[in-house]
Amino acid sequence: MPGYEVETLTYHIGGSDFRIRALLNRQQFSDPDGSAERAGVAPASWPLFGVVWPAGLALAEEMCHFPIAGKSILEIGCGIALTSLVLARRGANITACDYHPLAETFLQHNVALNDLPALPFCTAPWLGPNPLLGRFDLIVGSDLLYEPDHAELLAGFIGRHAQPASQVLIADPGRGYASAFSTLMAEFGYVRSTKPMPMANSIGMPDSRGQLLSFLRSAN
Repeated sequence: MPGYEVETLTYHIGGSDFRIRALLNRQQFSDPDGSAERAGVAPASWPLFGVVWPAGLALAEEMCHFPIAGKSILEIGCGIALTSLVLARRGANITACDYHPLAETFLQHNVALNDLPALPFCTAPWLGPNPLLGRFDLIVGSDLLYEPDHAELLAGFIGRHAQPASQVLIADPGRGYASAFSTLMAEFGYVRSTKPMPMANSIGMPDSRGQLLSFLRSAN
């Protein structure tokens, strides 16, 4: 493709194969029309949307069996959106969102690769506002807390787009900002629980710091 190189990979998740077009590597940058710059995507972080991360794989596996009946679901910061594809194959009411200008293009290509119906996508920066996005019963995401300001930005975004009774699931590899995020979520009325979620580290070895953060809020 013009400006960057891609590859097609196959992931076996929950008994099914998913074909994924992803960036060939993380050392790429292409912004010929300035759309990434206008969206606030720095050159160093430009390729991060386009690869499948260990936390994303772990969340996709979790979503193979997580209860979804009757729930409107949002994958926040979807990147390559593997979790959304898994949920779509299960027939979920799933919307994907990201702020990277190429996220939707990659998502819809991967939807077609896997013979899935069109999947709703919304460009949604965390600072917002995003009036077209709406509110959801279940919000999921992976590896979202990797900068000091992400805890506040993410909690604020969730506060604007979660239903009064809702659940939030974050697959976190242990980058260090989960505690601050949990404190902010408690202020929104959420009760936190965690479970271990081992993930691969940067050299592909298991890392025990991974965890699934679950935040639950009742309507009252």
